[in-house]
Amino acid sequence: MTKQEYLNKRKVLLAEAQNLINDGKINESTAKMAEIEALDNHFEESAKSQANLNALNNVPKAIDIINKGVSIEGGQIVDSLNNDLSINNDDLFNSLEYRKAFMNNVLKGTPIPAKFINDANTTTGDVGSVIPTTVLEKIIEKLESTGMILPLVTRTAYQGGVSIPISSVKPVATWVSEGSGSDKQKKTTGVITFNYFKLRCAVSISFETSIVTLSVFETTIINNIAEAMGKALEQSIINGDGIIQPKGILKENVFPGQNIEIAADKDVTYNTLVDAEAALPLAYESDAVWCMTKKTFMKFIGMLDNNGQPIARINYGINGKPERILLGRTVVLNEYMPSLGTAIEEDTVVAFLFSFKDYVLNTNYNITMKKYEDNDTDDQVTKAIMLVDGKVVDKNSLVTITKKAV
Repeated sequence: MTKQEYLNKRKVLLAEAQNLINDGKINESTAKMAEIEALDNHFEESAKSQANLNALNNVPKAIDIINKGVSIEGGQIVDSLNNDLSINNDDLFNSLEYRKAFMNNVLKGTPIPAKFINDANTTTGDVGSVIPTTVLEKIIEKLESTGMILPLVTRTAYQGGVSIPISSVKPVATWVSEGSGSDKQKKTTGVITFNYFKLRCAVSISFETSIVTLSVFETTIINNIAEAMGKALEQSIINGDGIIQPKGILKENVFPGQNIEIAADKDVTYNTLVDAEAALPLAYESDAVWCMTKKTFMKFIGMLDNNGQPIARINYGINGKPERILLGRTVVLNEYMPSLGTAIEEDTVVAFLFSFKDYVLNTNYNITMKKYEDNDTDDQVTKAIMLVDGKVVDKNSLVTITKKAV
């Protein structure tokens, strides 16, 4: 039946049904409408069958597109038609394929494909799965944006165990008379050696379902690692023991005259801060900042100088965040040292001046992740591992305020 035959027959049936309704023959008109519906269904099935047959009779001819392209000078091949597994090793861990494989490894325990594990850049045998480059960059960015101390220190990426020379004495220029020379000065240098300290944090992966988007997974990983490692790194910068973690600023011995003491039965005064400022060498005046806890800073809020002016101020910057200032110098708050007013059992540094650029944090940001089972709780634990070390390379700007215990 052609389409025109179908339309003609349907038109006739519709007219007959209308006449039956006009004559009051409802039952007969209902039967006629059922006949029209059956005609419609039959024509639809016939049309589908005809379309399928036409598709079989018109199989498209394959086109060879290999030689259809136009050569472009200076271009870079991003994909090809051959089926080999060659990989661009420039940044293996930045591909979408690896990012998805990494997500499946963390969530489901699916092994990382061998082509990623056997990459020439992966030389350590038991490193776990390397965090994708894109995620790693966002972790570093979040560490620097959320931390108060990390953005201030100097970053390096030296190989562990390598001795790095540092200058201990700067040459001095001298005035001489005409025709005279000056004494040759040998610039004395020392060395600093960065070791390997392993920073590990357990990452909470508490998704209720394994069906989760890549963006949600990566956002969760970034937040968890940045929060945990950020606190650990900043704590070690302030008071790390130098044994199982980087050596902190407060573990250095200050130069004579650069430690201001507060007697056990006394409280901090305006003169205490003045003495600390006086002890700071002029060469480090522009970069040094105060560092203390918020509770200690609040001790200075109501303190006045000899002219009745408050020595501490809190301003609000362009972004609305408070900017704390003490005697005209920026104050960096932290939670990693004791506060004034708390119980002190031994001599304790409660505030200090320091130029944080003179602290070098040497990090291997190639963070890896491992998954293991806690035998005590039978829980699946995912941990992130990073190698890091840090040291003060110039302690001349360090001035401490120490609360005596007795």
